[in-house]
Amino acid sequence: MAFVITAPCETEKAGECVSVCPVDCIEEGKDQFYIDPDICIDCGACVAVCPVDAIEEEYDLSPEQEVYLEKAEKYFGS
Repeated sequence: MAFVITAPCETEKAGECVSVCPVDCIEEGKDQFYIDPDICIDCGACVAVCPVDAIEEEYDLSPEQEVYLEKAEKYFGS
């Protein structure tokens, strides 16, 4: 499993998540940050620092939020 950055990041893009990620799997895209689902180790460090609560566990995504996992996979070419 991996974490996924969802809608609140599209308007915020604070970026605290990038500096705490121990495996450097978070990158800034044009409209939001993305977590590489193939590299994420599911540690949760990013969740603790996100000021807008935009980061969700992949298995906790609502059907409406699944588009954000698809966006991340497309961004990283997965």
